[in-house]
Amino acid sequence: MYLGLLAALFLGLHNLAKKHAVQDNEVLPVLLGTLISGFLLFLPFFIGSKYSPEYFKEIGFHITTVPWKTHGYIFIKSIIMAASWILAYKALKHLPLTIVTPIRSAGPFFTFIGAMIIYQEQPKFLQWIGFFVIIFSVILYSRVGKKEGIIFTKNKWIFAIIGATFLGASSGLYDKFLIQNVSLNPQTLQFWFCWYTIIILMFILSIMWFPIAQKRKAFKFRWTIIAVGILLQTADYFYFKALQDPDALIMLLSAIKRSQLIIAVVVGGILFKEKNKRKKLVPLTGILIGVFLILYS
Repeated sequence: MYLGLLAALFLGLHNLAKKHAVQDNEVLPVLLGTLISGFLLFLPFFIGSKYSPEYFKEIGFHITTVPWKTHGYIFIKSIIMAASWILAYKALKHLPLTIVTPIRSAGPFFTFIGAMIIYQEQPKFLQWIGFFVIIFSVILYSRVGKKEGIIFTKNKWIFAIIGATFLGASSGLYDKFLIQNVSLNPQTLQFWFCWYTIIILMFILSIMWFPIAQKRKAFKFRWTIIAVGILLQTADYFYFKALQDPDALIMLLSAIKRSQLIIAVVVGGILFKEKNKRKKLVPLTGILIGVFLILYS
């Protein structure tokens, strides 16, 4: 649970940096930049694991050699997350952070259903209540969104963020398989995941971005692009470390990570001067109550 809360802290900071990185900017190269910075974060561990494996095993950052079949499993995760991130980044560029983040908070509901069906995880009574409080609070956010001219049923970016949320939840369920069944350690999974996702994005950019001079000129490099990659990989490291515990329930970890909302909505609302901050605090409180009930249970 504490590792999950640490992941939530870094995810909240990551969301703030991401909003700054994509504002009035080209989305795909920003995403590529964040992945490259994340990859470079783990590259010294990869090199060190080749030349001084015993030392890196001792400090807990050894990147293991994995068979080709396992590379295939990691590549599938890269495809899922590349699609999720492209949809999410595009939506974030066109929607307020205080609308995007709560919709993303519905991710635990998808994870909740998947965890019950795939892993036979059994929620307690308070966990049931907590999840439905979270979903009800997200519906309340949609009503606030209408006051900002965002009609949820007619806005394509809303559908994009919902699709990104579903894919992200699917990846979360897949993470448990990779960590517990395939027995990948966090740094090995993160290093190869970044590598394969960079390859996928380079292919997409070679078609949709590199050949178009106007889009290349529109891209602005910002320091937050590097920060996004480092903060995300740090959050994922704590999350995967939590998943290594055989008793860890993916449905609980997924919900605990939603406590990132307190940073994204409150601090983000102030930094980016978004509207209806006080009204958004009501459903935000509901989401936090849902997370508390899950923790308390």
